[in-house]
Amino acid sequence: MATTMRAVDIRNGKGHASDLYITTIPKPTPKDAEALVKIKAFGLNRMDLLQREGMYPVPPQAPLTLGVEFSGIIETEASKAESGFMVGDEVFGLAYGGAYAEYIAISTRMLIHKPKELSWEVAAGIPETWITATQAMYLVGGFSPGKSILWHAGASSVSIAGIQLSKADNASAIFVTAGSEAKIEFCKKLGATAGFNYHTQNWAKEILEATGGSGVDVIIDFVGQSYFQGNLDVAARDGHIVHLGALSGTKLPAGVDMSGFIRKRIRFEGSSLRSRDEEYQGKLRNTLVEHALPKFVDGSFKVPIEKVYPWEEIQQAHELMESNQTMGKIICRIE
Repeated sequence: MATTMRAVDIRNGKGHASDLYITTIPKPTPKDAEALVKIKAFGLNRMDLLQREGMYPVPPQAPLTLGVEFSGIIETEASKAESGFMVGDEVFGLAYGGAYAEYIAISTRMLIHKPKELSWEVAAGIPETWITATQAMYLVGGFSPGKSILWHAGASSVSIAGIQLSKADNASAIFVTAGSEAKIEFCKKLGATAGFNYHTQNWAKEILEATGGSGVDVIIDFVGQSYFQGNLDVAARDGHIVHLGALSGTKLPAGVDMSGFIRKRIRFEGSSLRSRDEEYQGKLRNTLVEHALPKFVDGSFKVPIEKVYPWEEIQQAHELMESNQTMGKIICRIE
């Protein structure tokens, strides 16, 4: 059996999309509860761009290779692998890193059996985005049926998942922000009640008007400082703001009015998924399997795919994600 494999690397450890290339590295060996999976496809995520640029805090247990979600076939298992998984099983899963490669050693606690109804590409686009949306919406945001919710970056893959989860769980209203009318219409087709173009509209003012001044119960934000005041303004009494990213920066501008925290009893909480321990992530995997997987199979839940690239075109795939023009997952397939 070969002891090496091909994987995507970054020249000089960090850099631009043009610095990505495929090289040969040691093939991982599964241990404890791990399985060795031969990867068929992997999904791109915003964190991959940040990690490539040296701006993402990678967990200590993560390999240097990029990529956290994939689909593939179990090739071998370690002695303590979770029961129910066997050599030859078609699976998809969430990893701390290492998915931009021909093989990955992954805990079986983070694997999911791939239904025959799902393609390799669709399966690879599920784990990170749908588990992140589930975590942000329920575990952190405290969403329950009948509450209203706002998903910023509405056409991002996490928000695409979140819109569908919100609709399935009977949100009273689902609002989104996005950078074009095309993206807003796309979000409405997925189930959004209303969308607001942040280039041409004052989204905070218009959301307050749409809610009769009562605001939104749960807000999921990836943008950071430029949305901080707006989020406080549109949060309902006892509202929850979930902070998942800071695309606009982390330093607040002068003049921010924080009175809403006390006046409306707002809870602001930051969260991440990749830094969580395996037990926590495993519980989220179980939630996904129990509640969402049947809806993927019957077509109720969609995984829109913007484009599939052969993994040899990883540079072009990163450049497309950097363009911020996508409305769905970018997937790379390994032949």
